[in-house]
Amino acid sequence: MFDTLTDSFTNAIKKIRFHDDEKALTKALNELKKNLLKADVNHKVTKTLLSRVEILTKENGIGKDQFLDALRVALNELLEIGGNKGFVFAPNPPTTILMTGLQGSGKTTTTGKLATYLKNKQKKVLIVAADLQRLAAVEQLRQITAQIEVELYEDEATKNPVEVVLSALEYAKSKIFDVVLIDTAGRLAIDDALMDELDEVKKVANPDEIFYVADSLTGQDAIRTATTFKEKIGIDGVILSKYDGDSKGGVALGLSSQVQVPLRFIGMGEKMEDLEVFIPERVINRLMGFGDVEGLAEKTANLIDEKDAKRLTKKIQKGKFNFNDFLEQMESMKKMGSMSSIMGMIPGMGGMSKAIKDFDFENSSELKNIKSMVSSMTAKERENPDLLNNSRKQRIAIGCGLTVVEINRMIKQFKNAGKMAKKFSGKNGMKQLQSMMGGAGGPGGMAGLPR
Repeated sequence: MFDTLTDSFTNAIKKIRFHDDEKALTKALNELKKNLLKADVNHKVTKTLLSRVEILTKENGIGKDQFLDALRVALNELLEIGGNKGFVFAPNPPTTILMTGLQGSGKTTTTGKLATYLKNKQKKVLIVAADLQRLAAVEQLRQITAQIEVELYEDEATKNPVEVVLSALEYAKSKIFDVVLIDTAGRLAIDDALMDELDEVKKVANPDEIFYVADSLTGQDAIRTATTFKEKIGIDGVILSKYDGDSKGGVALGLSSQVQVPLRFIGMGEKMEDLEVFIPERVINRLMGFGDVEGLAEKTANLIDEKDAKRLTKKIQKGKFNFNDFLEQMESMKKMGSMSSIMGMIPGMGGMSKAIKDFDFENSSELKNIKSMVSSMTAKERENPDLLNNSRKQRIAIGCGLTVVEINRMIKQFKNAGKMAKKFSGKNGMKQLQSMMGGAGGPGGMAGLPR
């Protein structure tokens, strides 16, 4: 997600890695300046950051470690703006959130993504269709809520968003919802009519927080529009949408300090699961190439049931991992979002996120073939792969439109994966894995990664 920005810091660090003089520091700072401006970081933000890094590095003695420490402190000062982080629930449910933004910013899609995030936290969510200006807005929400299996409140009998919101809130209280997300109207540009309508909706909704959805593809203009919304309506947080399409990514670095409102989430993919919490200390780790282990653990904890994980581990250890288990794991991985996002959270693996940027669990041709193959099996064959003799393989090949050679190859891959999983699921599994990789920090291993 932060590939370009991470490269900026990595290139700067290389300039000071083997030197501890002012000349090396100047080279590092110049490299950082060049790359940050190229990444579309605001020039004032860049100047402030560089000045702070230089002062802190000189105070502690010039060197790689001191430069890294200074960079971490300066980034934290830049991103750590007062206010809530992520999603904060109100003391008394339902937590009501007003979703605002310009037309085309991805506001409605982001509302669906936020609902998905909350649903994965076992929260009962109601989405309110209060955007009655754009003709396709309500229909878009119908499709999104059907896809993510979240309830939608709409009222075709009125064109007044205030009436819709009032009745929706009464409904939410009566049905004991945890969260209400109100999708409001947007415009192609900020105008008085938009602000007047939002102000009326705000008064009746009395939201716990107001989120502004900013299109990251608009670059620095996203900051200007967010600032205007803050001044006229008041916002408690910003969600950056379409971040995966922004090859530069610098807007995320300066947004909080310029708008003086915390950046709460970042949307970085087309799937409903592709929404990440923006927590400064975690983001700084990723920017500096250290990954985000906490974020990865949080994401998997929300999607993988602990009992199911233990049950699966026991099956693997006994060599009873079957095709049903495999499909179940594929579905779990799909819920985690894009593969490149996952890799970016693993320490030392951020560089690989570029190589697999276009890999998609759902649309991968190889995984589609495997799914087709398994779908063509009988229930007994899925449970017991050893039943698959030549005649059964021929029937499966015809059923899924593949050749017997392809079926044999995929079954072999499945069995090898099962053997490997069994090998590393035991008590000594991690030791064996570490030994194969040369040991953490050892020759051929993951040198330099935090333990």
